[in-house]
Amino acid sequence: MSEKLDVVIIGAGPSGAAAAAFLRQKGRTVEVIEKTHFPRFSIGESLLAQSIAILDDAGLLPAVEAGGFQFKDGAAFQLEDDYKDIYFPDKSSPGPGTTIQVMRSKFDKILADGAAEMGARVVYGEEVTAFESDDNGVRLTVRNEAGETRMIEARFCLDGSGFGRTLSRLLDLEVPSNFPPRQGIFCQVVDNIDDPDFDRNKILVSIHPEHRHVWYWLIPLADGISSMGVVGSPEIIQAAGATEQERLDFLVSKATRMQEVLKNKQPYREPGTIHGYACSVKSLYGPSYALLGNAAEFLDPVFSSGVTIALKSAQLATGLIDRQLNGETVDWQTEFSDELYVGIDTFRACVATWYDESLQRIIFNKPQEANDIVRHLTSVLAGYAWDRNNPIVQQPQKYLRTVDRYLTTMAE
Repeated sequence: MSEKLDVVIIGAGPSGAAAAAFLRQKGRTVEVIEKTHFPRFSIGESLLAQSIAILDDAGLLPAVEAGGFQFKDGAAFQLEDDYKDIYFPDKSSPGPGTTIQVMRSKFDKILADGAAEMGARVVYGEEVTAFESDDNGVRLTVRNEAGETRMIEARFCLDGSGFGRTLSRLLDLEVPSNFPPRQGIFCQVVDNIDDPDFDRNKILVSIHPEHRHVWYWLIPLADGISSMGVVGSPEIIQAAGATEQERLDFLVSKATRMQEVLKNKQPYREPGTIHGYACSVKSLYGPSYALLGNAAEFLDPVFSSGVTIALKSAQLATGLIDRQLNGETVDWQTEFSDELYVGIDTFRACVATWYDESLQRIIFNKPQEANDIVRHLTSVLAGYAWDRNNPIVQQPQKYLRTVDRYLTTMAE
């Protein structure tokens, strides 16, 4: 059976669902192909404030706001007894200054259901097994769980398959990341946090006292649940124990504040692991297709940039698709790839300087008052990595290293 529509989207996660919503706003016919069934577990529970603005533009924010998710107004950082926080409303960029922390199984389903309510066809339990494209459109072969196949024809395809990286695999687009391999172990717990000094409105990022490239997250969610995890080199992670639980417990014992806060925790979801997660591709686009979010590029979880990049890529691509299908000439390199990489490269600089410790020093040496340096850094960490009025966005690596030297000198 052959079907012809405007756009077919691979993956119903945040990038795919948002893209479907944006396209339905423009009156486009859309089908979303999702391999799994929702709700399903995913990590990446802490959103940035820029995400709220994009969800609002997509028409999905009212349903998200009705979801009862945990409020978030910033991030807290802990290194032994040293504690500093970043308060998102202190940012220099325009836009929302607060966001949410979510159970992704619930959040992702709300977005996919929202896209379906706007008129997108969302099909679960189907996998893309073959793909062809040219300047006139795309042809996908999909297979359902019964082994039956069908053909989908569309004028354009978006890959929002996340870590599945469907088109990257089928078209041999993947290239190695410049970041060294890292591994994460994570779980969810009933946190039973009773510490009056703990701020549930912020993600807590703790740093290993001896290995500064090893760090932990504690993300409070609604209903007394928290997500927790540790990221480090595979060598350190593997040496910490024989099982994922042993490794997680041993490493978290080194983060004394986090361990203290979670002293009454109870298991909620068994530990999982992810390794070798950083990825890149030869190109973000090709004849009648483009890659979104993690299907294109994933950096590192340290600054929770994944969902923001996913939503931003959906927002950029769908506007260009609409213009192209209307007969306009679109420069995908300049208007999509280069533009998306403005933010990706800003986050990339943050990740690189986090692991070489210069951004860690900036955070712990920053002044308490919200001066220009603090406001610009806060904007990026709140997700506004495409704001060209921010000097960090203009020259991210150079600016951050200059600020590190300045603040280090001032602290001496």
